[in-house]
Amino acid sequence: MLFVNDDGRETWTLVSTAPMRDAAGAVVGAVAVVQDIEERKKAEETQRLLVAELNHRVKNTLANVQAIAHQMLRRTKDPAEFVTSFSGRIQSLSRVHTMLSTATWRGIDLRDLVRDQLLAGAVDETRITAWGSPVHLEAQLALHAALMLHELGTNAIKYGSLSTAKGIVTINWSVADEVLRLRWEERGGPVVRAPAQRGFGRTLIEQSAKREGGAALMSIEAEGVVWTITLPLGEHQPMKSPAAAFAGGAKHIVATAVEKDVRQRLAGKRLLVVEDEALVALDIVASLEGAGAEVTGSAGTAREALKIIGDTPLDAALLDANLRGQPVDEIAAALAARNIPFLFVTGYGPESLPKAFAKTAMLAKPFSQEDLAAAVASLVEAPATVHRLRK
Repeated sequence: MLFVNDDGRETWTLVSTAPMRDAAGAVVGAVAVVQDIEERKKAEETQRLLVAELNHRVKNTLANVQAIAHQMLRRTKDPAEFVTSFSGRIQSLSRVHTMLSTATWRGIDLRDLVRDQLLAGAVDETRITAWGSPVHLEAQLALHAALMLHELGTNAIKYGSLSTAKGIVTINWSVADEVLRLRWEERGGPVVRAPAQRGFGRTLIEQSAKREGGAALMSIEAEGVVWTITLPLGEHQPMKSPAAAFAGGAKHIVATAVEKDVRQRLAGKRLLVVEDEALVALDIVASLEGAGAEVTGSAGTAREALKIIGDTPLDAALLDANLRGQPVDEIAAALAARNIPFLFVTGYGPESLPKAFAKTAMLAKPFSQEDLAAAVASLVEAPATVHRLRK
């Protein structure tokens, strides 16, 4: 039971009774036994929170893996190429997860991340030079940075300076005003030409940086490819552009998976996607646009989501129930105030939803493209009677 002390402080206590017996063994009374179980209750609550957080991380990781698979299938025709590229990206995620687990998810140093992502394979490390001051990356930023480094290294090996015997890569970084500035420079490789179309790797690098509030710019110089990447290290900043900017190949593939009537209901509907995981956001946007909807905004922070809600006409919204550990009550309230129907997309359970919106529809990560399209179609069709999609 919860016991209130004289000073108003609440403590958990366990009260039980034990019988009092006389010499003949007859019960003549009882004595109350009071135990302080405050520490036990705290330990139980900590365990509950840890299990919930672990469940969230596992589901988010699975959603990222699913997003990688979806995006690659849209662009890769050769099964062997798909397996090789997909395996490389999953291994990259696995390695950075191992590093973060070792550090109990308190973040890792950029130098260690560069070493792990670029020198773990068969590349001669003498051909890669990296230098910069110690930089601590928090967990989610480290995950995104790992994927960016993996893509840069893979592209250099397949097409760039590391595809030749004498090519080199130099990486350097500095920090000013809580912003990390990283420069990736390739030299000595084959003649570089502008690609005919934007590949998934380039999109992943650019969108991962944007989702962190930074930018990734590629330039083609006579000596080779140069990337300039900026990433805020302080308080998370919003994306510089509300548009998700993912193009190519999605529409006809998703259309084969989504029912025709669902596509008709979604046609032209203006949607907002609020999601802090770049890969998951890309996949959601591509799936919805492929199903005929119009994603007019994609936000990774509350500040940007509120701006889009205030400035943009919307038919519905998909809202991550947790943005970098921060609640989304204000976003949900803004949507409700404007009568914009929405559903929560989350790796947590229903208990993580804002209390005022506990009965709002919820789609659990990971989910299929069909589930996503059907859920949003129901949302835009009957906003006044939204029901939970999954328990």
